[in-house]
Amino acid sequence: QVQLVESGGDLVQVGGSLRLSCAASGSTFSINTMGWYRQAPGKQRELVAGISSGGTTTYADSVKGRFTISRDNAKNIVYLQMNSLKPEDTAVYYCRIMSHDGSRWWLLPIGSWGQGTQVTVSS
Repeated sequence: QVQLVESGGDLVQVGGSLRLSCAASGSTFSINTMGWYRQAPGKQRELVAGISSGGTTTYADSVKGRFTISRDNAKNIVYLQMNSLKPEDTAVYYCRIMSHDGSRWWLLPIGSWGQGTQVTVSS
């Protein structure tokens, strides 16, 4: 069973940067589409960014131009580089296995929502 462990969250000031990491177990990591989700207090969980095994990416409109998702298949890690952070980026961030068909991206029922990593942007 695939296990995903998120890290890298922190308290940062507006305009700052953070890099989140998601370490995955399992030999099939390189063929999986991976995604970062976030959930802010009182809000629904939303997809922030996704990356396919071939490097195709997708981003929420709210983070385009500020966040970059990448992956290192040799290390089984997916990253989320977050720049120009805003208070509205404050949330718990999670990584999960996804799928996509070129236009739609969706969550796969593999694994579960872990503890995530807390990102807090202070003004």
